[in-house]
Amino acid sequence: MSGEAPSLRSAPLTCHGHTRPVVHLEHSDKQDDGTYMLLSSCKDGSPMLRDWLGDWVGTFLGHKGAVWSAKMSGGEAARAATGSADFSAKFWDTYTGECLHTFAHSHIVRSVALDADAQKLLTAGNEKKLRLFDLGKPPTDAAGAQLFRTNDAGTTHEGLIRSVVLGRGVDTAQTIVTASEDKLIQWWDLRTMEPVHDMVLDAPFVSMERCVGSFGEYVTIAAGHDAWFVDLGTHEVVQKHTLDITPSSISLHPTSADAFVAGCTADEWVRMFDYSTGQERDLYKGHHGPVHCVSYSPDGEVAASGSEDGTIRLWQTNPGKKYGLWS
Repeated sequence: MSGEAPSLRSAPLTCHGHTRPVVHLEHSDKQDDGTYMLLSSCKDGSPMLRDWLGDWVGTFLGHKGAVWSAKMSGGEAARAATGSADFSAKFWDTYTGECLHTFAHSHIVRSVALDADAQKLLTAGNEKKLRLFDLGKPPTDAAGAQLFRTNDAGTTHEGLIRSVVLGRGVDTAQTIVTASEDKLIQWWDLRTMEPVHDMVLDAPFVSMERCVGSFGEYVTIAAGHDAWFVDLGTHEVVQKHTLDITPSSISLHPTSADAFVAGCTADEWVRMFDYSTGQERDLYKGHHGPVHCVSYSPDGEVAASGSEDGTIRLWQTNPGKKYGLWS
């Protein structure tokens, strides 16, 4: 028998409610009282808001197709935006659940992004175009709010745009990053809506997320077997690992920055990797379907995962510590 002590492990918390695969997760900023919110996107067309304990707060009703992306504003997360297969993006009041406006598109909206103050909305998707909307002046129609739209030649993306990220830091608030299935990651200046930097991936793009913590502001990119960590402001590749799995989504620990979690659509597990070496450190089992998305809470105490099985699971990153429902 090995002399090694068994690793301490807490049972995950399971969040039910969705009826189809969960495809995207985003945590809000940490609030003044130390809590936060979790917003989930799902193919059932009904994004859900949960509190830091995983308890259901509300469901945003109105989409008529799969919701691929849902993002919150900064601060108290009073606003949210969603992008859907019903050819629309919607802007929401997170306190009341009211849809404040619907922006019609000509094709599927795969990704949305809000600035910290919920004054600007970016959308992208199967149109292969990037759209910018002004939310500061409530429009009578979508065209009234639209400040910018790339024309057919206005973006160098040849494939559909799978992800769009908008920086929120002092030096990144005017920085947009778009990612397409054509392996191109493109940086844009929000003030001019012109591309300023291109990065071409080695493998087909899978996902990209904005990641904020003690390290600053990164975009984490999954492509093929590769996990990329890129400075959002300078577009410098800070770290890159080639993993044994094909990651579906990546999230870097926000406070220690010594580990990252990854989902995988080839199996049902969530994995934790060492950030410096890329070696697997832990394996979380519990889902009954491929894992499409992962996200660390802003304090790093919880890693959330969304799966084909329609559930969200919350994994405690410091087992044995009294935290939330693990008290």
